[in-house]
Amino acid sequence: MPRILSGIKPTGVPHIGNYFGMMRPAIQWQERGEAFYFIADYHALTTLHDPKLLREYSRGVALDFLACGLDPARATLFRQSDIHGIGQLTWILGTLTPMPMLENAHAYKAAVDRNEGDAINLGLFAYPVLMAIDILIYQSNIVPVGRDQKQHVEMTRDLALKFNRTFGDTFTIPEASILPGVETVRGLDGQKMSKSYGNTLELFSEEKALRKKVMSIVTDSTPVEAPKDPASSSIVDLYRLFAPEADVAAMEQRFRAGGTGYGDFKKQLFEAIWTYFEPMRRRRQELESDPGYIDEVLEKGAERANSLASETVHKVRKAIGLR
Repeated sequence: MPRILSGIKPTGVPHIGNYFGMMRPAIQWQERGEAFYFIADYHALTTLHDPKLLREYSRGVALDFLACGLDPARATLFRQSDIHGIGQLTWILGTLTPMPMLENAHAYKAAVDRNEGDAINLGLFAYPVLMAIDILIYQSNIVPVGRDQKQHVEMTRDLALKFNRTFGDTFTIPEASILPGVETVRGLDGQKMSKSYGNTLELFSEEKALRKKVMSIVTDSTPVEAPKDPASSSIVDLYRLFAPEADVAAMEQRFRAGGTGYGDFKKQLFEAIWTYFEPMRRRRQELESDPGYIDEVLEKGAERANSLASETVHKVRKAIGLR
């Protein structure tokens, strides 16, 4: 049975891009292997320096993940910071990591291109090494990721192979798994949906707030009566995530026919999103009424993850001569 590993950063409220890019694939994978999913609170520290928000977001990720269908009986959910040995192995692997590899990482290069100054910290620069250990410490086989994270899995493979060549067979070499069609979800402005762009649709917004956001999706100035191009529309792209193929085809036909304004299409999209998440909203309300349950899930998850992590830490320390 393959061991699956994925993580999500608690840097804000989970949104539709998080759901389709990571959470839903992760929930599907729990049926197909031994699944380990972590809340990447160490990674969040590269940008989030508010302790109250970090605690709030971390707990919110756990709550939303469980509401969306993660089953603690089939998948291990835990906080990254609860795992012993993460920092130790990150340092050890860092001593084998060439600088050019880190300088070529997408996140670092993007920050340099944006001239972010002091926001470009060591944590951001060394992000791929910590991510590699997140994967390797559990001897993971499969890593479901969005396409923008594929590079980090490739780096992880390179570093694991280098370590194994240097010190002997220690780490399992993981494979990336990218779900076709939902690697990148478009945001309100047509860019990739991202908290950093402020263009997200949160999973469990209040009805009025969600409707307002959907109605704010950026469109062109094509008149109501004129034909419109569905291939370039964020509305159609998002609708495709929630609606049956026949309904998507019907919307595309109405786009091409003209006579319908973008506002009507946005209303149709809102209804599809609201209906899709209805059972998850009910489940989330149930979970909120029992906060002790979330604590129990995270504690048991950390216990299970630590049992595997400690084996890897011992193996690595012995391989490199620390024991």
